Amino acid sequence: MSAYFRWEPSPDHPGWTEYDLAGPEHYNRAVLGTLLVRGEGPDHCRVRLAPRPHHLNSAGRTHGGITLGLIDVSLFAAMYQLRQVPVSGSVTIDLQSQFIGPGDGSLPLDCVVELLRETGRMGFLRGLVVQEEALVASFTATVRKPGTPK
Repeated sequence: MSAYFRWEPSPDHPGWTEYDLAGPEHYNRAVLGTLLVRGEGPDHCRVRLAPRPHHLNSAGRTHGGITLGLIDVSLFAAMYQLRQVPVSGSVTIDLQSQFIGPGDGSLPLDCVVELLRETGRMGFLRGLVVQEEALVASFTATVRKPGTPK
């Protein structure tokens, strides 16, 4: 665990890790809430968001901004889960996403992330946002890992 973020086994979800920023005022925790993370192989992990009322649009579907926020935060959770890349100091370089279907506001939203390649300074990722068998979105992204202190 870092002073910056919380990364602890979930007492309510065996096999999952709870992830959020240490301060309740930060975006991740204030908007998305505590996320669940689970490794699914050497280059794959799953990040789960349990929708809350403020995550929904007027039609009762998951708001697209929440889906994008989940994707972005999942990149860093994945890099930490898969390669122990520090969350603090990492940044999103680019992110392309495609909305494919509506998110059901009553079901967990899973971001399934694959780390395609890691270099000294970058991580190249892609993935899908799913709910059970339904496809909600797809994405590709590049993350820059933190530099060494000067």
